[in-house]
Amino acid sequence: MAVSASAQTGFSEGYKFLESVKKKEGAEVEQAIMESPLIVNSRDVTSGETALHIIVARRDLTWLRFLVQKGANVNIADDHGTTPLQAAVNLGWRDGAEYLLENHARTNDSNDAGETPLIFAVHRHDTELVKALLQAGADPDRTDNSGRSARDYALLDGANSQMVKTIETHTQEGVGKDSKPVYGPTF
Repeated sequence: MAVSASAQTGFSEGYKFLESVKKKEGAEVEQAIMESPLIVNSRDVTSGETALHIIVARRDLTWLRFLVQKGANVNIADDHGTTPLQAAVNLGWRDGAEYLLENHARTNDSNDAGETPLIFAVHRHDTELVKALLQAGADPDRTDNSGRSARDYALLDGANSQMVKTIETHTQEGVGKDSKPVYGPTF
């Protein structure tokens, strides 16, 4: 009776896949995806992170493109509700955030604190990311768990601040105008 390699080592295939992604072992990653295409969306059992979370943390656009092309879901959140887009914006990694937006990352998903990628971008005072998120449909009036929106945080710098001007200039017509506060997670 043959015993699989994962049974011999005691580690799951998903664990080994994520370890290979962390170590940048391209051949192993590619082999794992060829054998089981769904493995690309494996989650770490301790954090809920996917391969995309690992890739975003190291700001690796080549690997990000590769995994998305292999079917990685850009909208899977970790155990704290953080999506790869939120992580990229929080790091200020514009190239990664823009690539995720091009590949249908949802702009209004919130983490456990209710923070959206746009709120992260406003906190960073990153007008380029704010513009990109608004152009992709981010709602500047979606509130976090404290009841404040990206627009509210921008207003903390003054009504004439660059961040407020950016939000006003780049808000898509109809987006956010009739938004109601959303408390807690949304699905």
